[in-house]
Formats: sequence, structure tokens, C-alpha cells
Amino acid sequence: MLRMSASSSASGTRPSSRADRRHRSPFPLAVFASLLRHRDLIRRTRRPKGPLRRTGRAGEPAGRPAGGSYPAVSRTVVAGVLLVAGFAVASCGGDGAKADASGKVTILYEDGAIKAKDRHAVTVVRESRVLEEVADWVGESLALPHDMVVKVTDRVPPGVTDAVTQPDGRTVYVPPAFLTRIEGVLAKVVKTVERPAVIPGTEWNADDLTALSTQFVFGHEMGHALQRQLLLANLGLEEDAADGFASFYTVNEVGPGPSLATAVLFDELAREEGELTLEGLSSDHPVTQQRVFNFLCHLEGSDPKKFDAPLVGAGYLPKSRAPLCPQAWAMLDHGWWTQLEPHFSKAYREEGDRAQQRSRDRLIAETEALGKKLDEIRRGQ
Repeated sequence: MLRMSASSSASGTRPSSRADRRHRSPFPLAVFASLLRHRDLIRRTRRPKGPLRRTGRAGEPAGRPAGGSYPAVSRTVVAGVLLVAGFAVASCGGDGAKADASGKVTILYEDGAIKAKDRHAVTVVRESRVLEEVADWVGESLALPHDMVVKVTDRVPPGVTDAVTQPDGRTVYVPPAFLTRIEGVLAKVVKTVERPAVIPGTEWNADDLTALSTQFVFGHEMGHALQRQLLLANLGLEEDAADGFASFYTVNEVGPGPSLATAVLFDELAREEGELTLEGLSSDHPVTQQRVFNFLCHLEGSDPKKFDAPLVGAGYLPKSRAPLCPQAWAMLDHGWWTQLEPHFSKAYREEGDRAQQRSRDRLIAETEALGKKLDEIRRGQ
């Protein structure tokens, strides 16, 4: 789920209060006391400043984007038991079932369940068709074992405030208030933050940035849905993999806009979150500001010649991270093509196989290139 406190626990429930957690803590008192000392230390640690500059104050970073799963969104911890149950439900029963897979992705705007205050943001997203673009690519490229419905509605499970994907991967909820929150954060940003040159002036407005960042956020939720419906193997946290699919899809199929808009959104959200806390560091989601740099790293790594100057040279992506990004992108790109390859639709098989082979060739080349300059990189750190 994409949390905006960046959108995405499976359960969709809100974190309990700190007082509740203390009351129910299963840890021995000595261990708990140690955790409290660490929390105090963390609270005294200043959060690194974000990469964006506020208007009129050159050199000062802007706040984080909203999100994470996403805007004014509180993070939800993924419930392991629910995920196990979801995997069991999503099981398709072997290769025979896979061959018959014909699931469809449907975007449903429940107009009767959208409050008046949220209709503008919903209209922006609806008219941009950014949700439909993601759904169409998945529907045409992959053979899903089950139908998937994406509901833009206020009729959501209890406690859900961000975009969330259900454990079986068949339903995604996008609360209209979540979209309004994204729009509100970005409306503030365009008034207070100096526009990065890499973002066209025609897109530096709340509506366009809302549409672009919503596409990335939905890509994150689609990443959850695919992992759960297709029972994809994970070698790390599901939230990281979901962010990875959002980058994989948007960079390959849309362009830089969604990654850049979401980096702006999350940078502002990170600023609003303030200092790092024990709860933030222990969440199933990466730290919000870290996600900003991950989004930018994968974009820069996809085409260093194009993005080195506007991202690294301009100071948005640290020079210490940039040399690792081409190989990081190549690994992410190859990883998702390889995970999806067994599930390509018949119509997409030939094109998908070529893309997977290209990604493999690039990963080999980038890994060799990284090996040749690794000593130099380490000396510079």
C-alpha cells in the first residue's frame, strides 16, 4: 500500500497510537527500555534535507512529497498473516490454469460515493486517463489469473485513507480524499518551490503534477497486485518491489514525468513528517526521503547521458549515489521483465521476450562497467 505519511499495506488499518503500543508491548522491560533510549537518540538526529529548493531561499531543500505508497497518507503495516491468506486465495493451480488466464483490469469511478470536495482531484485524474494507461498495459501484456477492479470511491474498508491493494490482488482502493491530499500538497509546492529545470514549465502546476504522481502511485499499487495475483517471488521487502514496478512501468512506458512528479510529492511529504522517529524507521515502508532518491536514481540510471546534468549536476541526486544508478536500474529492469516473462500474454510474447533479452544484455554490460570503476567509486566515498 502506498503510504503518504508514498501508499500500501494490505490490511489498510491505521497504526495504533504510541500509548497503545506501549501498553501491549510483548518485549521484556529491559529490551523496551533500550528501545526507548534509541528512540530518544533518533529524535535528536536531524533528518537530512531533501533535494528540492524553496523559492527565494537558494540551496534550501524543499519538503518531501506526499506519499508512499502517498499524500497526507498514513502508512499501514502489511499484515503477514493476511498476505499468506491472500497468496493462498490467489493460487491458480499450476500451468494449466495459467494457460487459461484471462483476467481483466477495470477502473471504476463510483460517482455516487465521491464527496463534492474531492471531485476536482478525481476529475483531474479521470480526464488524464493515467489509471487507464497502466491498466491497459497490464491487460494487454500479461495473462492475469483473476479479474482486477480499481475502485475510486469513498466506500473503502475501515481505516483506509491511502491507496491500498487487497491481499488477493484482485481489488485496489483509491480514496478520493487521497487524491485531494496529493493535489493539495502539490499546489503548495508549485507556489513555494523553485521549479527543477528537468520538469517542463508546462507541467509545473498542481493538476499535471497530480496526474503524473497518481500514475506512479497507481503503478506502486499495481506492483502489489501483480505480486499477489501471480505469486511472484520476492527477494526483499514487498514495498520496495512495488516502488520498483512503478519505476519500471513509468520509465519504460511513459517517460520521466511520473518519477519526477512523485519525487517532488514525496520530498514535500518528507518535510511535513519532520524528524525521523522509531516508528518511521521500523515501518514496512522505506523512509520517505530515501524513496525520493530511489525514484531519481532509477530514472537517472535508465539514461545517464540524458539525466546526469539535470539531476546530478543540478544537485537533486547526490554524486555519491549516481555512479551506482545505471547498474541499479539495469538490475531492476531485468528483474521485473524476468518476473513477468512466464505471464506474458500470447499477443505480447514476442515483444516481451525481446525486452527481457535487451534488459539482460544491459545488466551484464552495466555490471561489467561497474566492476571496472568500483575502486574509484569507493575511493571517492
